[in-house]
Amino acid sequence: MRITVDKIASVTRNLDLGKTLTLTDRIEVRPGAVIAGRVLNHKGAYNTLEDRHGRMSTVQSGDIVIGALGHRNALHGYEGVLPAKVNVGDKLQILNLGGVIGHCISFNPDVGPPFDLEVLGQVLVFPEFNSRVGQPAHIGMNALEGVADAAMVPVIYVAGTCMNSGKTAAACTLVRSLSQAGYRVGGGKLTGVSLQKDILNMRDYGADIAYDFTDTGVVSSDASTSQRSARIVFSELAAEGAQIIVAETGDGIMGDYGVQSILADKELMKRAAAILLCANDPVGCAGGVRDMKERYGLQVDVVTGPATDNNVGVRFVQRELGLPALNARTNAQALSDFIKAKMIERGALK
Repeated sequence: MRITVDKIASVTRNLDLGKTLTLTDRIEVRPGAVIAGRVLNHKGAYNTLEDRHGRMSTVQSGDIVIGALGHRNALHGYEGVLPAKVNVGDKLQILNLGGVIGHCISFNPDVGPPFDLEVLGQVLVFPEFNSRVGQPAHIGMNALEGVADAAMVPVIYVAGTCMNSGKTAAACTLVRSLSQAGYRVGGGKLTGVSLQKDILNMRDYGADIAYDFTDTGVVSSDASTSQRSARIVFSELAAEGAQIIVAETGDGIMGDYGVQSILADKELMKRAAAILLCANDPVGCAGGVRDMKERYGLQVDVVTGPATDNNVGVRFVQRELGLPALNARTNAQALSDFIKAKMIERGALK
């Protein structure tokens, strides 16, 4: 079956698909399988899809879209699972702006019910020149595989208590400052559900190179994939000349996307030149700092995020936790200067 599609979601960007595609009705039910579907409903909010260039376009009822099977566990968005089986004609849902497709089982009222999608088939690709034998498309095709002999580059880890806790704002502040100081900066998004907005923001703020877990062939990270993806991202950034890496862990340190596996990995955390914790409120600050120390033996260097938006939260962090509280939006220079000084003290920067 040949189709002409309306929108190709960014989760499929490793494949560089065109608008005219061939489908098969035999669908591989596994994370990352690339499928086509027809949108069945209209939405007035949370109604866009990110393409492989990072552009957001509005989705309309009747659009034929290309995405990839996967799961999502978002407190402020959708919870969705990979179905046990998928047939042509089945109804699934678009779980995020990056085009992850699965069976939605709950949603946050702020985003409303998701787009419903009638499954049309799995996309076939033809990697061999002049071959008429198609292969079922998967986002692992053309994915980064890592560089075995890459140098061990120091990493600034930006972790948070939850999604929307200020992690990307903090990461971009540090990327900009280090880039302006003359360092070649690599940006990384290690966990979450596929969406390239955050690494594109890092590039906008001065990152010379930026990769995320989707570049390694992962749709939605979890405990079984996050460590491998982090190693691949770090080695690829190092091989391309990064002198320092700013790495954001998507979602929260107690979420379902495999952040815990990274924090518990001694080899990965040995790279840490600094650790930032982003939090929305004082309880999150206290619990996050305590959890990092007691569960993983990690010391948070500075607290940022909405909890530090004014002096109320700043005083709490300083008084109760004995840590600096520096807001990435209102006190960016002080946050950058503090982290650079900490890295110089530890020998990670010259």
